[in-house]
Amino acid sequence: MITNFFIPELNNYDVQELWFQQDGATCHTARATIILLKETFGDRLISRFGPVNWPPRSCDLTPLDYFLWGYVKSLVYADKPQTLDHLEDNIRRVIADIRPQMLEKVIENWRSRLDYIRASRGSPMPDIIFKM
Repeated sequence: MITNFFIPELNNYDVQELWFQQDGATCHTARATIILLKETFGDRLISRFGPVNWPPRSCDLTPLDYFLWGYVKSLVYADKPQTLDHLEDNIRRVIADIRPQMLEKVIENWRSRLDYIRASRGSPMPDIIFKM
């Protein structure tokens, strides 16, 4: 997927301005994958074994982890899709229905999380912070 889709799609962008972030899942950090991503993003790779290490147990830091995946999954599976086409249609519909106002609130929440982490000098977040 990275070789056949992702990297060719990047040709439409100024990669020098982009950072790539991935979690530390073993399947995402195969040696060949990391080499390819380092060649593409250089020191702008946030990943386990990348130039900028992915913070351990940091699911509370990124909106994709603490909000989007759970939100999308809850709606995508609400009607229990039985076929791949049905599942893909649900994913497209749910993503298309996300409104800018919701994303603005998610980013505000993310900033609050970052402010908390800065103030606590990186200590763990004792409670989940949600402001929706």
